[in-house]
Amino acid sequence: KDSLDAIPAEKLLQMAKEDLITVLDVRPKEEFEAGHVQGAINIPVEELEQHLAEFNPEHEIVAYCRGPHCILAFDAVAQLREKGFQARRLEDGFPEWRIAGLPVEDNSSNTH
Repeated sequence: KDSLDAIPAEKLLQMAKEDLITVLDVRPKEEFEAGHVQGAINIPVEELEQHLAEFNPEHEIVAYCRGPHCILAFDAVAQLREKGFQARRLEDGFPEWRIAGLPVEDNSSNTH
C-alpha cells in the first residue's frame, strides 16, 4: 500500500532518541502489555479517533503492529494523515523488532 513510505527500525530508533517522533503501537492492549517497542504508546486502531488530541502535532507519528503485512498500521496511518498529522508506518512489525534484539519493554520491565 505505501511501502515506499515505511520507516526502517534503525531510523525509528535514531528519531526516537532525538525525540522527533511519537511511536504508536496500534495492537490490542494485551499484545502491547506482553511486549512493545521501548517508549511506544498504545492506542488500538479502533480507538485512535478519540485520542487525536493527545498527539503533538509537531511530531511525526510512526505506527506499527504485528508485522509488515498487518493492516492495522496502514489503517492508523491513513486515519492520522486524514486528520492532518504526519504519519508513517514502521517497515516491519513488533515480532521483527524483538527478533532483531532492539529495545523492548513489557510488563515485567515496567514493574522493576
